[in-house]
Amino acid sequence: MLSTVNQRFLRSLKSYFQHSLIKRNMRLVQFVADGKNSIGVEVEKDGGIVDLCKFDSSVPNNMREFLQLGSKMADIAKKAKEQKASIIERSAIQLKAPVTPTKVIGIGMNYVDHCEEQNAPIPKEPIVFGKFPNSIQDPYGPILLPTESKAVDWEVELAIIIGKGGSHIKENDVMDHVAGYCVAHDVSARDLQLKKNGGQWLLGKTFDTFCPIGPALVTPDEISDPHNLGIRCRVNGKTMQDSRTSNLIFKTKDIISYISRFFSLSAGDVIVTGTPPGVGCFRDPPVYLKPGDIVECEIDEIGCIRNEVIAHSKF
Repeated sequence: MLSTVNQRFLRSLKSYFQHSLIKRNMRLVQFVADGKNSIGVEVEKDGGIVDLCKFDSSVPNNMREFLQLGSKMADIAKKAKEQKASIIERSAIQLKAPVTPTKVIGIGMNYVDHCEEQNAPIPKEPIVFGKFPNSIQDPYGPILLPTESKAVDWEVELAIIIGKGGSHIKENDVMDHVAGYCVAHDVSARDLQLKKNGGQWLLGKTFDTFCPIGPALVTPDEISDPHNLGIRCRVNGKTMQDSRTSNLIFKTKDIISYISRFFSLSAGDVIVTGTPPGVGCFRDPPVYLKPGDIVECEIDEIGCIRNEVIAHSKF
C-alpha cells in the first residue's frame, strides 16, 4: 500500500498533467477572423498568431473550454507554436478579450503606494469586491461612459486568469490553478462607488465595458516575475500611473488562497489585483475620463491595451 505521502505526490502529479499550463511558455488569445471565433497562440509577443482551431479540430473556439480541457489543449498549442502552422497576421483578425469569465473578482487597496496616496492604512487581509462578466471588454474596444456617473476613473491592474477551479486552495498549490496573467483596466465610477449605494462598491465597478482585459493570456513561465513588473496607465499619452507590481500587498498566492475560502473558483475566472497610485479621484483637483479620451494600460512583458472613451449616446 502506498504511503500517505506517496499518494499525495501521485495526486499532485496527476493534477499537474491534467490541468497545468505551467512550463508551456505561451501567449494565448481569443480572436475573430472571417466572422468566426477562434483560439490562437502568438508565435512571438505582438507577432503572428497560429489559429489553433484550424490546426486541430478538437480545440474549442473559446478560452474557458480550452482551459477546462487542461494539458491536452496546452500540448496542442505548444506543438502548433513550434511548427508555426496556419499563421495569421494580426491585421487580419479582431482581437477579443483573452477569456470570457463566469466571475470577475476585484481586490481593492492592494498597492502600498496607492494606500499612501490617500493616507489609508495597509489592509491586513484582501479587500474583495465583484464585477459582473458584462464588464469585460476587448483589449482595443471602447469604454462606454454611463449617463449615471460623472466621475469615471482609470485603474490599471495586473489580472490573474484561473486555469483550474477549486475551493480552499492552499498557498503551496495555488500555481497549479493559475493559467496566466493579463493586463486589466478596472474602470470605476467613483461617485457611485464611494458616495452612493450604502458604501457598496458594486454599482460603481460593473457597468458594461468597465473591465477591458488583454491583450493575451500570458502563462506564468513566460514572465520573469509577475510580482516585479513595471505597471503604468496613460491618458491621451500622458502618464498618470507608474509603479511596479512589487508594491502589491497581497500577491497571487495570498489572493487565491484567501478568496477560495469563501467561494469556489472556476476555469477562466478573472481576478483583478488592485491598482497603483495616480488615479483621477485623488488628484487636486480630481480628473475624470471624458468622451474622446484614449486610455492605455500597460504591464512590462505582458503587453498594452488601448481603449477609447465613448459617450453613451454615441456607443
